[in-house]
Amino acid sequence: MERSGSARERAVLSRGASDDRIYAMVARELRARHRGGGTLIDVGCGAGHLFPFVKHLCDRYIGIDVVRYAGFPEEAEFVEADLNAQSIPLPEASAELVVSVETIEHLENPRSFLKALSRVATPGGYISVTTPNQLSLLSKLCLVLKNQFPAFQEAPGLYPAHITALLEIDLLRLATETGLQDAAIAYTDYGRIPGTPWHWPRPLRGRAFSDNVLLIARKPAR
Repeated sequence: MERSGSARERAVLSRGASDDRIYAMVARELRARHRGGGTLIDVGCGAGHLFPFVKHLCDRYIGIDVVRYAGFPEEAEFVEADLNAQSIPLPEASAELVVSVETIEHLENPRSFLKALSRVATPGGYISVTTPNQLSLLSKLCLVLKNQFPAFQEAPGLYPAHITALLEIDLLRLATETGLQDAAIAYTDYGRIPGTPWHWPRPLRGRAFSDNVLLIARKPAR
């Protein structure tokens, strides 16, 4: 099915926001590895909702997206870029932390994208991406019943911007191909029960019960 609308139009439909549990997961994994300070680049930053979760981890926050959304933090820096049409418009080794929340699934070439994230990371810096979890019970059931992943369904009126579904093994393979080290996977531990508006109770965690997955890895030090 051909997708309609420009990158800006699709970005507006996304409203520039993800679930706070995803931002909390990113902050948790960065906090476990990074002592604080330096620069954080948020690639595909949306309205900058990650900023409150990570501002204590960095001295400088730079958000990059195809459009500057209303509500983007005034104290943060913003760079406009269409990530499907151009590389990240920043110099090499610009940041100790390079993060991309729920963005890689919007892009045509995830391999080139992860390499671009690595390029702007400093040696020894951390790169992290999140994406819908295709190995949850919800995703597997939807695939069996509809032959589609729930976050990538094709039908009139559905969200049109997700184009690249990635499994956990794909994320780890991308990290290896990019030359990253110490790759690890984490989950939001928050997911919807199939066929209902409810979410799994708190004791149920991990891959099967999480709507989103995170990859974090380190760029080799020189």
